[in-house]
Amino acid sequence: MTQEWFFYMVRCKDNSLYSGITIDIEKRLREHNNGTGARYTSARRPVTLVYCEKHSNLSEARKRENQIKGWPKTKKERLIQGTRPE
Repeated sequence: MTQEWFFYMVRCKDNSLYSGITIDIEKRLREHNNGTGARYTSARRPVTLVYCEKHSNLSEARKRENQIKGWPKTKKERLIQGTRPE
């Protein structure tokens, strides 16, 4: 059985976006909001989940994370809103 992975984006208190991957989205959100998730989010708590995609393996999730991390914030916002991020 393959492990499902999630690509996710959270919105920080300062309205910035943070992207990551995990196998347990609920646990990862708790870690971010407890200040133990990532250095970037620890100073920008609380965070709110704004986008999540399920992937069948780590490689797919990491590729998607790298793709979206290279996008400007306006394109990420369009993805979050459900419109085509072109």
